[in-house]
Amino acid sequence: MTTLDARLIAPMIILLLFIPIELVKAEVITLTPETFSDKIKEKDTAWFVKFCVPWCKHCKKLGNLWEELGKAMEGDDEIEIGEVDCGTSRAVCTKVEIHSYPTFMLFYNGEEVSKYKGKRDVESLKAFVIEETEKAAEKSQLEDKEL
Repeated sequence: MTTLDARLIAPMIILLLFIPIELVKAEVITLTPETFSDKIKEKDTAWFVKFCVPWCKHCKKLGNLWEELGKAMEGDDEIEIGEVDCGTSRAVCTKVEIHSYPTFMLFYNGEEVSKYKGKRDVESLKAFVIEETEKAAEKSQLEDKEL
C-alpha cells in the first residue's frame, strides 16, 4: 500500500466508524422553534417528546435511553420520538410550559395528551406511549364522527 492509498483509506474508515451512531440517532427527531408546531400537528400522529437542557444532570443520566426508545419504536408510523433542547429552543419550551428537566410529553394531532412520570426504561416508556396513543386515537375518531 502506498502513502497515497493510506491517506485515502484512513478518512473512509473514520467516516464508517460514525455511521452506526448516526443511524441510531436518526430515530429521534430534533424539534426546533421552526419545526415543532408543524410536526406535532401532523394528522393521526403521536409525538413523544423529551424536553432537556445539556447541563441538566438528570438529562445526562438518561444516557442513550431516548435513542434506544427511538430505535424500539422504529417502524411504528403513528408514533414519532422527538427531542427539544430547551437551551437553544427556549421559545418552544416556554410555549408548552416546561418548568423542569427532563420533561416527557405526548402530543397527538397538535394537542398535549399527557406527561410521562413513570420509570425511565425503554419498556416502560414504550408501553406508556403505545397505550396513550391508542387512547388519543380513539378519542380523535369519536370527535371526528361527531362533526
